[in-house]
Amino acid sequence: MERKRNRGRIGHPMKILALCTGNPERLPGKSYKTGIFKHAVNGAVMIDAEGLVGDAICNRKHHGGVDQAVYVEGSLTLDWWSSELGRPYEPGTFGENMVISDLDNRDVAVGDRFVIGALVLEVTACRIPCATFAARMADPKFVKRYTAAARPGIYCRVIRSGVAKAGMSVECTPFHGAKITMPELMETFGRRLRAADRARYLAAPIHYKLRAMLESESDEAR
Repeated sequence: MERKRNRGRIGHPMKILALCTGNPERLPGKSYKTGIFKHAVNGAVMIDAEGLVGDAICNRKHHGGVDQAVYVEGSLTLDWWSSELGRPYEPGTFGENMVISDLDNRDVAVGDRFVIGALVLEVTACRIPCATFAARMADPKFVKRYTAAARPGIYCRVIRSGVAKAGMSVECTPFHGAKITMPELMETFGRRLRAADRARYLAAPIHYKLRAMLESESDEAR
């Protein structure tokens, strides 16, 4: 079911508050390395079809790739999490690559675009929390907590590569088709959709993996 929300500052100038990259690091008590530990960087960063140049992506089965090349968080959402967690939020804590000012994740929909100088990002999917995320937050219940908050992070593909740095202006242009917001996408993840909703999802520029799943459902329904 499509949700209608006040889209806030979507369509108005915002700015990059932080760009974050990371190196492979081992989680306490785990045998594998992860790229989830990210920190704000100074200066300009090249962003191409694979994401931020120099950023570590260790598990490419579930992370990275052209349709989730850049992970974005809105500052209004992170302010909410800071209050919820009871401590200041440091950019990169959730593993995000970019923090955008005056943005609430709940107001973002698939197909919305972030234009930053020459760089153009297009929203493809929401962040689905995993066990690595819970371990990063040192909270075994964090997957449920994050899901219940219904403020998922934003995955983007790169439509046009470019250089970005903190302080640059961001223009968010809304998708002109039917809106599939990040909370709706999270709520319906893994569920079989009604035919009308499946058609609405397939009409949007969604992540290729989700598209393949929905097209498979369409074939089964015939």
